[in-house]
Amino acid sequence: MNDLVAKLKTPEECAIFEKNVTERGRPDLALAARKRALELRAQKYGAKTEAERECLEAVYAYERVLSEKNGRNTRATRTWQMIQRRGIIDAVERAVNRESETVGYLALLEMGLEDYAFEAVILRHPEVFSPAAVAHSQARISNLKKSS
Repeated sequence: MNDLVAKLKTPEECAIFEKNVTERGRPDLALAARKRALELRAQKYGAKTEAERECLEAVYAYERVLSEKNGRNTRATRTWQMIQRRGIIDAVERAVNRESETVGYLALLEMGLEDYAFEAVILRHPEVFSPAAVAHSQARISNLKKSS
């Protein structure tokens, strides 16, 4: 991580930095600041494991996609409700095991955040999730890569 980005301590600082470097033609630093903001938000939530932290980062990345799409801050309300009821790991597994494709993947791809898709997190931590969720994630990412 770039030293300037590593020094950012809040998501708000990251947003300001991202805007400034975007205006200066540095998309690499803007992306790094965007990722740092996701990391800081997940840390604040209080994940207990690496997999939980990455799942939380994925939720915050999805909220970023929603906010960009809607032109205003938008929360992933149903996702957060499921997290509160079932826990982060189970909520992510249930989201991936739905028959419908996740609409966020392509939007995350466009923003350079495809590593934050739930499916990508599951594939990085297959030991935490069910074999069905891993297989579903592999198939979905494979299909989405073919179509993009």
